[in-house]
Amino acid sequence: MAKIKRHKTNYPGVYYIMGKAVATGKPERIYYIRYRKIGKPVEEKAGRQFQDDMTPARAANKRALKIEGEQPSNQEIREAEKAKKAEAAQRWTINRLWKEYKKNKPGLKGMVTDENRFNNHIKPGFGNKEPKDILPLDIKRLEIKLSRTKAPATVANVLELLRRIINFGAKNHLISPLGFTIEMPAVNNEKTEDLNPDELASLLTAIDEDNHPQAGDMMRLALFTGMRRGEMFKLKWKHIDFVRGFINIKDPKGGPDQKIPLTDAAQELLKSHPKINRSPYVFPGRGGRRRTDINKAVNKIKNDAGLPADFRALHGLRHAYASMLASSGNVDLYTLQKLLTHKDPKMTQRYAHLRDYALKKAGNLAGDLIKQSTERQKKKKERQKKKKAAERNYIKK
Repeated sequence: MAKIKRHKTNYPGVYYIMGKAVATGKPERIYYIRYRKIGKPVEEKAGRQFQDDMTPARAANKRALKIEGEQPSNQEIREAEKAKKAEAAQRWTINRLWKEYKKNKPGLKGMVTDENRFNNHIKPGFGNKEPKDILPLDIKRLEIKLSRTKAPATVANVLELLRRIINFGAKNHLISPLGFTIEMPAVNNEKTEDLNPDELASLLTAIDEDNHPQAGDMMRLALFTGMRRGEMFKLKWKHIDFVRGFINIKDPKGGPDQKIPLTDAAQELLKSHPKINRSPYVFPGRGGRRRTDINKAVNKIKNDAGLPADFRALHGLRHAYASMLASSGNVDLYTLQKLLTHKDPKMTQRYAHLRDYALKKAGNLAGDLIKQSTERQKKKKERQKKKKAAERNYIKK
């Protein structure tokens, strides 16, 4: 290998070699300096002519500062950066805790969503921080920033994920617990949709007139059973027990497997529903694989039926199913909780007012019957009174 020629300058300890500019490929001077530090010779790069705007004079000035100890040598800078990286690797930052959290939670449901929340909202401001450096004001600023563009539920989910990561670290003695509580913003998610008789009739007509091979049947099944969208996406033919009359719900919203009744209407629907591409799924996606979306098709049916814009095409039907059962007065809230596979009875409480109305209506029925009986007795007495009066008048004559 040919020896690289060194070119002297008018400044002691400063020389350059000829290289090529990184951006243009044109010839460019690369300046070096030589000096002694604690008796040891040091030779290092000072900078490039164009890229670093380096000149012999600037290189000489840099050399003087290093001789006087006002600037560290390049070797010292590299060693300091290496030590800083090594120290950072030992620090339990939010980024590092998140990686450890994921290692210990393989296959956790919702991890893809959590990953997006972390990368988009937590990592930019908190990733390189250790929990001990996080202040309540930092949390409040994150909440305010998110609330400008995100729904309250999204804000709460992001804060809950940050809290979960920190609690994981504290529980496993990787860090000390926070000195304050990350408070969740109030979220009112209790939106309960319902359909009046006219809207229900319009929906069923729109389903009958639609030609999508699966959307209409999915909407009917949601209305007949109250199944969630994700549960219908995961539903396989082997999960349906036509003999005993049950549908096996696998992993309902992260909870244990559940069984719900296969109603007569649902059984008739599923028996007539075609098996597509020999797929194991009842409502398969492309290539017979598990479906992940059907929003466009069900929203078209919803719009054709003229339903309100904020009515959720599938989840709204789950609410409609629950509302019909609750308002019938024939289903108690515990049974409704089991049918809806709610883990927490508080979720079912949103339908309590419908059941209360049905019970009140049923209670009023007793009063109505008594009132009707009283009126009949009153009319009977009036007829008897009129009859006696007529008999007296007849005798007098």
